Amino acid sequence: MLKALTSLLRKVPASLLIIIAMVTGLIVGASTSTVFAGVNEIANAFVMLLQMTALPYISLSLITGIGSLSSDKISSTIKKSIAIVFSLISIVLVFILLAPIAFPDWQSADFYSVNTIKTAQEFDLIQLFIPTNPFYSFANGLIPSVVMFSILVGIGLMNVKAKKQTLLALLGLNNAIINVSSMVMKLAPLAIFCIALRAAATIDSSQIDALLVYIVTAGVLVFLLTFLILPAIVATITPFEYKDILRTTRSAMITAFATGSFFIVIPLIVEKTKQLIEQMNTINTQLKLNAVTAPSIIVPISFSLPIGGKLLALLFVFFAAWFSGTQVNTGNYLHLLTVGLSQLFGSNSVAMPRLLELFNVPSSLFELFLVAENLIVGRLGALLSVIFSASLVILIATSIVKQFTFKWRTFSKYLLILPAISIIAFITLRFTFDSISFQYQGYNKFIERDFVILDVKSTVLKAPENIEANSQPYVDVLTRIKQRGYIRVGYFRDDLPYTFHNSKGKLVGFDIEIINLLADDLGVSIEFVRIFHKEAKELLSSGYLDMTTGIPVLPNNMKELTLTVPYSSQSIAFIVKDKRRHEFTDWKTIFNNESLIISIPELYYSENLIKRYFKHNKVWEISTPRLYFKEKYQHIDAMLFGAPTASAWTLLHPEYTVVAPKPAQPPLAMAFAINSDDRAFELFMRNWIQMKKQNNDIERLFNYWIAGKTPLSLNKKQ
Repeated sequence: MLKALTSLLRKVPASLLIIIAMVTGLIVGASTSTVFAGVNEIANAFVMLLQMTALPYISLSLITGIGSLSSDKISSTIKKSIAIVFSLISIVLVFILLAPIAFPDWQSADFYSVNTIKTAQEFDLIQLFIPTNPFYSFANGLIPSVVMFSILVGIGLMNVKAKKQTLLALLGLNNAIINVSSMVMKLAPLAIFCIALRAAATIDSSQIDALLVYIVTAGVLVFLLTFLILPAIVATITPFEYKDILRTTRSAMITAFATGSFFIVIPLIVEKTKQLIEQMNTINTQLKLNAVTAPSIIVPISFSLPIGGKLLALLFVFFAAWFSGTQVNTGNYLHLLTVGLSQLFGSNSVAMPRLLELFNVPSSLFELFLVAENLIVGRLGALLSVIFSASLVILIATSIVKQFTFKWRTFSKYLLILPAISIIAFITLRFTFDSISFQYQGYNKFIERDFVILDVKSTVLKAPENIEANSQPYVDVLTRIKQRGYIRVGYFRDDLPYTFHNSKGKLVGFDIEIINLLADDLGVSIEFVRIFHKEAKELLSSGYLDMTTGIPVLPNNMKELTLTVPYSSQSIAFIVKDKRRHEFTDWKTIFNNESLIISIPELYYSENLIKRYFKHNKVWEISTPRLYFKEKYQHIDAMLFGAPTASAWTLLHPEYTVVAPKPAQPPLAMAFAINSDDRAFELFMRNWIQMKKQNNDIERLFNYWIAGKTPLSLNKKQ
């Protein structure tokens, strides 16, 4: 029975087995929502094994492929290759520029995200491509640098007199890597099953809602280009048929889609396209040899170029602009294409913050980009990259052997069918999206949060009560906490997400849950008292309060209050209207603009720092950030604030966004205010905060309350 099953499986094509494994994995993962033991290990091991062979294969293929060419004939091949590359890129870009017609007329809003505190990473094209240390590039997987190094070594090898022996050795080593890659691919069905199961089991349905438009549009776009447009173009002007192109690329496309990586299937693409090109009939054996060599050169180089799936990043810019209400006009298209393409030589994740910044799109939408990439768009991009690189190398190989042949009958058929299908697809999407009722959910997701680790018994006072009767200035904090059976903590109003009342009226937040942990360790309950910032010093020194929630570690606060060691930090940022975010992306520009009026909430106000840096601007201290959004204060241009707090306020006022200017400034430490003459409690808090940092409790709470994520390891206790 087992032999018969094994024999049957051997007869099934590898690509079909992979498809079956992927579909089965998705079904099992979606139905159980559980990642079984060993699934992660198998999935990760498979991807790592493929990565192990991919980078050496890229380098050796480029060196041997270019080194085997003659220098007198390479210039004409390069010119043809560049022309073909730009032609294919132009076709993909036309579809990307047309795709936004599918976006519906929905009301847009910003989202709360920890990524709003990040500034765009500077992009250095020279550093990306020129390897000052090739070994460092290999060790750290810097693909563009490795490609450039390999190309230069291959060019240097072209004119070496005794290069045949070198090429034989390198070809033997490359064949060994191909054999290793083939052995790894035998594990593909099992590994793809595990990868698909993990992906389906870990999808957060709440993340899909906001990305439905982008994901579906990207899916339709990739389907049109991958299975219709690009194969049809190749089938029209080369000796090959439509089915030949899909048959050649199907294994690579399935694996790339399942793993979400174009990089790891490069060896597979090269070998499959070589087999297809070898079927060409040509008299000139040298030209055919050059054509067969082309995949070894073109496919690895294509990984570093802004082609294929990388171009989907431009579609996200259109989506993010539409979703945030910051439209990219047709007049900006040329700017997007020129600047955007240069950014995409590197990683899409590195390029995206810069692309969003160029078109005044809120940087908080970068979080949506990462979610979409990890969810499915990264897989769609890998799928598109496979067919793009395969089409590219087949067209270049055809040009080398001079076998371009225009099939008028095929062309006339595709000319009628493909444009009609494309137009119908986008228009259908538009009508479908318009029929879906969309409601902004960012604020609700924030305001409905509750404790995730610990919910200690507590009472909440709207203001201090019986201050004189409840003051104990001469009793140390730990003693009076033990005597009264609860810790009395002052919290500041309008300090979300550190302290705020959720939809049920319950006092929650990052600081509140940290204090829950403290009270639990002390074995007491909590009495929270709402206070104003200027009341903190007197209430602490009188012994009425034991401590307060967190405040920024600034000179003014340090002079007035005794602070614990920092338990967290936050970056400084501006909260401004979406349409004005481009005015606040650079500190130098802000400082030099004498007409700006800036407000700073009292907790964050430092007179010394204001005098030092804001010499020409008008800076106002306001008691609460709530005032900034009122009609009476609309003459204020921006509010300088802690970025996590500012991000939370954008949920209440989604027409605003958070901007962290460049260059990035050191983060601002947050600490609790305590009694000024109690060394024992100060030492206790220092050690307690250090303990909570070491066991990652504070980090996990930060990820939940500030980053808006729910760690799977958090288990709520009552």
